[in-house]
Parts: sequence; C-alpha cells; structure tokens
Amino acid sequence: MRALAIAATGMNAQQLNLEVIANNIANINTTGFKRARAEFADLLYQVERLQGVPNRANSSVVPEGAHIGLGVKTAAVRNLHIQGSLTSTGNKYDLALVGSGMFQIEGSDGQTLYTRAGAFNTNATGQMVTVDGYPVIPAITVPVDAAEVIVNKTGQVFVRLDGQVQLQEIGQLTLATFANEAGLAPLGDNLFGETEASGAAVVGVAGDPGFASVEQGYLENSNVDPVKEITDMISAQRAYEMNSKVIKAADEMAATISQSR
Repeated sequence: MRALAIAATGMNAQQLNLEVIANNIANINTTGFKRARAEFADLLYQVERLQGVPNRANSSVVPEGAHIGLGVKTAAVRNLHIQGSLTSTGNKYDLALVGSGMFQIEGSDGQTLYTRAGAFNTNATGQMVTVDGYPVIPAITVPVDAAEVIVNKTGQVFVRLDGQVQLQEIGQLTLATFANEAGLAPLGDNLFGETEASGAAVVGVAGDPGFASVEQGYLENSNVDPVKEITDMISAQRAYEMNSKVIKAADEMAATISQSR
C-alpha cells in the first residue's frame, strides 16, 4: 500500500520538525541566536488519470484528473534573522546591534565569519576578541593603561588613558549585511559563513542607512519565543501521531486482504 510509504515520509518530516524546535528551545538563552523553522514540500505525484484530454475520440475533455501525492520532503531549514530583545549587562565590552548587520570575525583559518553575539573581551595583547578568542575585524587593540572604553552608536571605539582627560579614538567597528541573510551557513559558536545563496557581504559603518546601530553594555537575546515553540511542538507531536495512525490503519487493511485470501 502506498499509504504506508506516504505516512512514513510524514513521520520523518515531523521528526525533523521536532528536532528543529528542540534546537530552538535548547538555545533559548544563547546570545544572538536566531531561531530556525523547517520548511516542507510535497513529493512527486502519481497520475491515475490525466486532465485536459478527451475521454474518448472527438468527445468531451476530462475537466480534472486524478493525481495521488507520494508524501512530503524537507525543503529547507530556514534561520529567521529577526531582531532579539536587548539585555543590559553593564560590561563595557558587551555590544548589541539594533537593526540589520553583523559583526565581522576572523576565523581560525583566516576567513571572515559573521555573528550577532557581541559578548567581546580582550586577549593578552589587548586585542578585542570573541568568547572563543576569534579577533574582531577590523582589529581593535585596547591599551593596557586604558581607564575607560567607550563605543558609540556608530561603532567608533574610544579610550581614556590614565591621567588624561581627552578621549582617544582607537578604531572603528564595521558591520556586514547580506542580500539574503537566510542563505548564510550556520557554523556553530554563534557564527555564520557567507555562501553563494547569501550573496557577498556589503560592509559599512554602523548607523549608516541600512546598517544597525551599536549599543554598548547590552547583549542581544535569542529571538526564540517560548510560547510559539511549545505550540509548534504540540502541533508536530499531533501530526506525528496522525501519520502513525495512518500506518496502523493501512496495516490493518492489508491484514484484512491477507486473511480473505
């Protein structure tokens, strides 16, 4: 029976859907995390009767055919790059973005990666880095004797040295935007990589038209909505149960045929 195979594809789809939801819930407190959503598409159709052809020679045209669907498949798992809420931390190296754009990070092999998680710090040489030690691009080095570090909304980084009144600018943060943020490749560690689907990065200064502004002393929370995730989880569970009942019904029908023989 085709119903067995069709329902099996439905169960596989809902299992993947639940895995995506589980990952969203697991990262509910991950800084800068962007929730994902599973997208599905129907499989090929088996034609039992074709529409638009005469039902016999020089006679009426069949107005509608009979197409039997063969199930469902995973089309995409889409990351939703929606703004998360901000949490005040008071840490001078915590930076949040309000609007479009991502911080640029230098990966372990020198490639440029992108993140919304602005939980930065400085390494042993004073260079601004992520929590995993990846340097921020462009490189910004904070002097050891800096008494105060200020990052304004346009991404300019200033320091006040011991014994000085005047602020000294030490760098300018730049941001990257993409034509299709959903096409970025999630790499883990709150990092994304550029792909052909995302398009090339457009680099600009924070606060410019189309680019986010920077908020010092804040972090962007995950954009996961707990209520929506629980609702989606219940819906996936019910859909899985319905597909399992289809398999049970098809099995019982097949058993009836076998017994009648």
